[in-house]
Amino acid sequence: MALMPVSDALSAVLAGAEPLAEEMVGLDEAFHRVLARDLAALRTQPPEAMSAMDGYAVRAADADKPQARLKVIGEVAAGRPFDRVLGPGEAARIFTGGVVPVGADAVVIQEDTIAEGDHVVLSEAAIKGRHIRPAGVDFHEGMVLLNAGRRLSDRDLSLAASMNHPALPVRRHPRVALLATGDELVMPGATPGPGQIVYSNGYALRALVRSEGAEPVDLGIAADTLDATVAGIRKALDAQADILVTTGGASVGDHDLVKQALEAEGVEMAFWKIAMRPGKPMMHGRLGGMRVIGLPGNPVSSYVCAILFLVPLIRRLLGRDDALMPRETALLGRELGANDSREDYLRARLEERADGTLIATPVTQQDSSLLGHLALSQALVIRPAFAPKAPAGSPCEILRLPN
Repeated sequence: MALMPVSDALSAVLAGAEPLAEEMVGLDEAFHRVLARDLAALRTQPPEAMSAMDGYAVRAADADKPQARLKVIGEVAAGRPFDRVLGPGEAARIFTGGVVPVGADAVVIQEDTIAEGDHVVLSEAAIKGRHIRPAGVDFHEGMVLLNAGRRLSDRDLSLAASMNHPALPVRRHPRVALLATGDELVMPGATPGPGQIVYSNGYALRALVRSEGAEPVDLGIAADTLDATVAGIRKALDAQADILVTTGGASVGDHDLVKQALEAEGVEMAFWKIAMRPGKPMMHGRLGGMRVIGLPGNPVSSYVCAILFLVPLIRRLLGRDDALMPRETALLGRELGANDSREDYLRARLEERADGTLIATPVTQQDSSLLGHLALSQALVIRPAFAPKAPAGSPCEILRLPN
């Protein structure tokens, strides 16, 4: 079977992926959730003209020159509106957030006044509208301020609260089942036997899944038998997973049983080889409503494929407006040779110069088992298939890695 181009593979993974059902959650539970519907303000903010400073509410016509002397007829505090109309020659003591009395059209700050009994003398002239927040200066009732598909930040929650929403409609968390395969894997802290290695892929994948707003379901490590692999797939179905992610067993060796097990369970395979490096032996298919991504076992290959395919799929299921991770332009920090028929994703250090120019320097060792270089890299340099030799300083396309 011919290797599938990365762009075609991504299109296949995302084909038909629709946002999951919405649910209502309280504001405190909505942080980093994805908004399911446009959100309109339920009130006008501020609802009335309010003072932006402590001082005196006045009529600008009475105080258009320094040394104006006005009679103080009362006090306005936040939450305690004034019940009188401000007349000629009158002023009202006002505090920040207080509703500007009817008749007043300016506020003179406290520092520019001198209190004299029941009068106040202004050392600065009043300017109409100064230090007053007009009604609706922030937003008006009915205005859509947060759009569907937005991943809610801490600032968004503050805005939603100000809009008078105690709960928000968000997409439910996608459930991502993670199944590792391989007799050679032992858990961290164990002493590996001959030919065994410490299992590491799942820790990065679970953290990545959580950071993207999905719920990981750890199915553990399946032995290299068809029965054990099939049992793991069935556990994912029982867990009502939206996505099953397998790691390892995706190649073509006698002990690589994932594809065989998936097909035995009725998975419709869309592809199982991609024209990319690292990550050639990756699979994708569907089993009913569950989408399946079979990642390679090598840790770098597994992670890079998760960034390129799993992350966009999670975001699409969440209805995010930024499902595809943005690519940027940088300058190469070192020379690269000509590329072959596979698209390369090179681990690279990223440096930003004083003028904002990004310098991406691929590490010299790109073996897909080397986690040390991956941990210290900030980006992937993307090299198209058959790209010619590229000297240092030439432009390149990069994909930033999550912090």
